[in-house]
Amino acid sequence: MRKLRQTIVLAIVTLTAICAMAQTAKKHEFRGAWLHIIGQNQYAKMTPEETRNYLVGQLNELKACGVNAVIWQIRPQADAAYPSQIEPWSKWISGTSGVAPNPVWDPLQFMIDECHKRGMELHAWINPYRVTSSKTDEPAKGHVYYKHPEWFVKYADGKIYFDPALPESRNFIDKVVRDIISRYEVDAIHMDDYFYPYPVPGVDFPDDASWEKYGKGQGWTDRGDWRRHNVDLLIEQLHKTLQEVKPWVQFGISPFGIWRNKDVDPRGSETKGLQCYDALYADCPKWTKEGWVDYMVPQLYWEQEHPRANGKVLMHWWNGEAYGRGMYYGFSVHNMMGSKDTRDTTINNQLGEKMELLRTLEHVNGVVWWPGYTVTANHKQVGDMLKKTYMVSQALPPTYTWLDNKAPEAVSKISVEQSKSGTTLSWEAPKATDEMQKAARYVVYRFKKGEPVDINKAEAIVEITGETRYCTKSTEKGAFVYAVTAVDRCNNESAPVKVEVEIVGGR
Repeated sequence: MRKLRQTIVLAIVTLTAICAMAQTAKKHEFRGAWLHIIGQNQYAKMTPEETRNYLVGQLNELKACGVNAVIWQIRPQADAAYPSQIEPWSKWISGTSGVAPNPVWDPLQFMIDECHKRGMELHAWINPYRVTSSKTDEPAKGHVYYKHPEWFVKYADGKIYFDPALPESRNFIDKVVRDIISRYEVDAIHMDDYFYPYPVPGVDFPDDASWEKYGKGQGWTDRGDWRRHNVDLLIEQLHKTLQEVKPWVQFGISPFGIWRNKDVDPRGSETKGLQCYDALYADCPKWTKEGWVDYMVPQLYWEQEHPRANGKVLMHWWNGEAYGRGMYYGFSVHNMMGSKDTRDTTINNQLGEKMELLRTLEHVNGVVWWPGYTVTANHKQVGDMLKKTYMVSQALPPTYTWLDNKAPEAVSKISVEQSKSGTTLSWEAPKATDEMQKAARYVVYRFKKGEPVDINKAEAIVEITGETRYCTKSTEKGAFVYAVTAVDRCNNESAPVKVEVEIVGGR
């Protein structure tokens, strides 16, 4: 009897949580997943066809789990997971640095096409300064490292880096980004936490020569301030390049989760860990405050009760650093699913605790899963929980109103075709000459006939797609109203176009 009562109580608690999450379903919420290639040896072992099939499987499962943006790593170490005239092929794709996959194909273009087909954003993830990934690693033949060795330094960790102080380094990285956004329809350029390298204890970064020329030589007295200025210059330069070439392309940064500790800086958080401001020379909140960065994803990988980097403390702290830009939190799936809920230790994970807190924070509007592979593998049932409780309804990413706030025109010529296999809606994209107002994706809503057509109702979304057609998945007979809207690259949404559909039989 006691066990039965416990089972009933647990069922009630679970149902209450599900209902609460349903009530807070968001129409706009960034739901990202990082897919890294560095250290992922499976790609080099696959044929191109096997890789494409594998990636399709990853995207299908991420979409099913509610993910609407994929952060795909394309430049882990001054190389390219795409055909480039500037940098060599990445060994993490082909198996050998500088050698193209055989037969040659374009993983970046493939991921763009497949993400956009599914109504998902593709964020191109680059690492700015790292050139090698281990002590034994060497740049590929023909790498710019051999043409301009004076641009680079080797740190005590054994890895080679661009010297961030040099204008030549910044200009080269800018050239790479300009090439990517000129040739590809990516939705964003994304950088993670690697700016100046993570410090080796007791060993300073070897930039004495550039400090003499560009630091002390130009009036700087504090080396830390000068290094932060060097990184600021790169961030500002890339922002200006995006605005010049394709102003709808976002710029996102995923910094280390602690900016500064409060015992060092009164603005800092009540933490005791490594500080990205002092160790990596990255003053990340400044970049959103200046308007150089469109969204920030602090890596809040720690458990909620961590003694030196308390997750709850950091979630509240970063909420105050959005400055009107996107603020999303990066969560480690392994850590989150392996830590007990601090409110109820009978719950063996912190997914609900983190998601429920995140959705109460005024300036936070999204989450990114690290790594996406753990979501698709359903690690400790995380995928099941996202599908059934925390990301039941689909969502659009937030609107980027500072880039554009004008909605596209509505779709036209919506039609319905019914057959034994199902009911298909088709429509035409709105006409637009302004790139900002071109449709990037479409939202399909479903309402029972007589029910108010309210496109603010997230639960009514049945599909977000990049295609101009939708085959209904409903097996329920009856009369329905479908509404279709167009969404531009900044996620502004058009007025709906409605059509009544009588479904007489399921598939």
